[in-house]
Amino acid sequence: MEGLLIHALLRELQKELPALFLGPAFPDEATLALLLKGRSGRIFNLVLRYRPPSPSLVLEEGRLEGEPKTPFQRLLQARLKGPLLAAEQLKLDRVVFLRFGGEKGFVDTPPSTLVFEATGRNANLLLLDERGTILGVDRPVGREVNRYRELRPGLPYTPPPPYEKLDPRTLREEDLRVLLGKPLKEIVRQVDGVGLELMRELARRAGLTPETPLDEAGLQAVHRALKALVEDPSLRTELSEELRRKWAEEEKEALRKPLLEALERERRTLLARLSDYQKALERLEEAEELRAKADLLLARLKAVPRGAERAVLEGFQGERVEIPLDPALSPQENAKKLYERARRLEEQAERALELIPKTEERIRALEEEMERIRQAGLEELLRLSQRPKEEKAPRLGLRYTSPSGFTVLVGRNAKENDLLTRTAHSEDLWFHAQGVPGSHVILRCEGKNPPLEDLLFAARLAAYHSKARGERQVPVDYTRKKHVWRPRKAAPGQVLYTGAKTLFVEGTLPEGEGGA
Repeated sequence: MEGLLIHALLRELQKELPALFLGPAFPDEATLALLLKGRSGRIFNLVLRYRPPSPSLVLEEGRLEGEPKTPFQRLLQARLKGPLLAAEQLKLDRVVFLRFGGEKGFVDTPPSTLVFEATGRNANLLLLDERGTILGVDRPVGREVNRYRELRPGLPYTPPPPYEKLDPRTLREEDLRVLLGKPLKEIVRQVDGVGLELMRELARRAGLTPETPLDEAGLQAVHRALKALVEDPSLRTELSEELRRKWAEEEKEALRKPLLEALERERRTLLARLSDYQKALERLEEAEELRAKADLLLARLKAVPRGAERAVLEGFQGERVEIPLDPALSPQENAKKLYERARRLEEQAERALELIPKTEERIRALEEEMERIRQAGLEELLRLSQRPKEEKAPRLGLRYTSPSGFTVLVGRNAKENDLLTRTAHSEDLWFHAQGVPGSHVILRCEGKNPPLEDLLFAARLAAYHSKARGERQVPVDYTRKKHVWRPRKAAPGQVLYTGAKTLFVEGTLPEGEGGA
């Protein structure tokens, strides 16, 4: 519910204050109806629907029924007494204070204040005493949820964070010049009490569209429409045929843009993979050279001094061949290392041959889908946009399945590393190659104890997606995600952790895995 709509309702209610409070009713566990008799003698209900995501405040005729259904509602029934003296709004924010005078009797009931926060997904209802201390709250909020303020019985009430916006009741035309050259929809950020619905109504009244860049004439039209909206914020203005057409085109473009952007991101990712697969094929020649050098080393063992950093040998065709060596290894071990490098290159090339046609087919399908979206009408774009989020949203990180069936997620950059780790379950397992830059890897087990083969699987992924890729023995640390944290002011992806164990694995991709 938007601020100007609340302002209009309270303006009507003010005419009846102070009002005699005839008692509360609770139609359901998220609704409070205050039966009031106003100064004019009119009897009506002030109805507060206070649960997310769509709270509302309305005036209704007749008598509503319902007994308290929650402990908080029982508290309201016991403590809300006396006349309704005032109904105030915090600026034009979606926060309303209803002040009750209390009641004299055998046991006096002191004055109290009902605070209605109609703030979308954070909607709430609170009861305060005379000093502003919270007596009860429908949805308590702890510091772990909101560091700015806690909402718990016994604490002083703190309103939502302050903000600076233009007040539409007093603003002048020149105040709107901050919007010059910007689309009309930016008014939501600049003017208090105006949300998306009222912004659209404002555009209708001004004869513009939400995407219209405002010029001098547009500012004048918006200023006039805004003044009229303050007096009557009801949503009922009809569109002219020309404006209806413009709105339809803009609505189609607004729907089309995110769909195309998501597909284009996926297309770029696949093109990058395709480039990697092509490079893997090109390195087949390098694998042949490595095998030939390994064969030559084994054939000329006596000509290779131990501890040498390179060997210059006569090839099988009489040519001169220079072979770099690891001086810490024997000639046989150097040959074995060359064979292993050649094998890895050949495996990567074989996998590339398998994946190239699949990737090219997927790219073609994406390009066809993008063309279909470019040509789609409003009805089809609405249908595509209303698909479940998990279907249309780009996946976070690479996905693998461990031998036992657990999902394993791998971050592809610092931002994804940060998001993967922050959104993981506290009892998931977190992996990272020790002492080198690399991906955060999450084994989704939610407190279960996966078998060793799953741990080794995730550890190999962490080693492969790090600077230690290709090495024979890579130390990989792992711990529960709850023991991992990002230090204050650290860059995304930079973390500290405790309670880790270490696995030593090969820095190669597990067999048969390509990631999705």
